[in-house]
Amino acid sequence: MPRTYLDWNATTPLRPEAREAMIAAMDLVGNPSSVHAEGRAAKGLIERARKDLAAALGAEGADIIFTSSATEAAALALQGRGIACAGIEHDAVRSWCDESLTADINGAVSVADPAQSALQVANSETGVIQALPDGLFLTDATQAFGKIPFAFNWCGAQMAIVSAHKLGGPKGVGALIVKRGTDIEARIKGGGQEMGRRSGTENVIGIAGFAAAARAAQTDLEGGVMSVTEKLRKILENTIAESAKETIFVGNDANRLPNTSCFITPGWKGETQVMVMDLAGFAVSAGSACSSGKVKSSAALVAMGFDREHAGCALRVSLGPMTSEDEVRAFAKAWIMEYEKFRARGR
Repeated sequence: MPRTYLDWNATTPLRPEAREAMIAAMDLVGNPSSVHAEGRAAKGLIERARKDLAAALGAEGADIIFTSSATEAAALALQGRGIACAGIEHDAVRSWCDESLTADINGAVSVADPAQSALQVANSETGVIQALPDGLFLTDATQAFGKIPFAFNWCGAQMAIVSAHKLGGPKGVGALIVKRGTDIEARIKGGGQEMGRRSGTENVIGIAGFAAAARAAQTDLEGGVMSVTEKLRKILENTIAESAKETIFVGNDANRLPNTSCFITPGWKGETQVMVMDLAGFAVSAGSACSSGKVKSSAALVAMGFDREHAGCALRVSLGPMTSEDEVRAFAKAWIMEYEKFRARGR
């Protein structure tokens, strides 16, 4: 059976540009901390990647600290800080924060003290985009980077976290973007790599792929690829809405990522929908991939004001730049067929 991948917010296929850059980096034998020619070559690749990532992020003049993931980047920025956040944040951020901020039914968060708060650019489950206040301590740009215009130097935050595998790069590499002069205490100590802020021999191959993917994603964005993706999302939602009148499209009245649709069909568990659609040949999710396999209500939806029963009936479909209209229509057709079975069973 042919498969259709519609879970791009969980992870993305590796871009050809990233693959090519990673293969080339495999030929570098030196340790980037070594002073000989081989080491300098590896170090040079990392510094070029750092510069390229800064350009793609609009972060010229900021410090870019390469990490193993956005999760590690969040821990590096937040551990021991006592920063406030809302319940819509990814677990990587929520785990270190005081959940004292609130979100409304459309996912918008009110921030009283930006300097002591963290707020994501866009939500991984709902796609809702936030209006970031100036002076914010940290923003999670993981889902926004490569999907919508974003510039660190203009977003008003002191720090930001990003991940390679959300935009066509390899898994296992992320970055913390820091305004120059910001105090960061190393959590991983040792050889003093990454300006003394994150020790450990750098993932040269992953970093090369990250930078290449970021350049390619930025080119795609400037070329209007995500505008096409947004049209496909609207086709998906309109088609489903015509057949499932009670289905709720989360954040429908808010500014959302062009590729993300989260919808609730009361009484039909999200995990059940994921399983039946998987059997039909479609990869989708019931929320954040980091919560996959756990049958529980979405913390983000509960934080927005949905009750746990409704939050447990959410399905997320996230499209990518290679998703076709035929794939979207085929998914909608298959979902409607399963929905009609669900209704026939009396819910």
